[in-house]
Amino acid sequence: MAIDPVCKMNVDETKTELKSEHKGKMFYFCNSGCKETFEKNPEQYVA
Repeated sequence: MAIDPVCKMNVDETKTELKSEHKGKMFYFCNSGCKETFEKNPEQYVA
């Protein structure tokens, strides 16, 4: 399971189509709102 970087929910990366690559790392999202929020300012959510 992956963790949505925006809301911290668990996401099954094998089932979701909501994903985004940033600096060579793939991030997975529970809904399109979290994905859009991340893509506006990914540095805010990257540890």
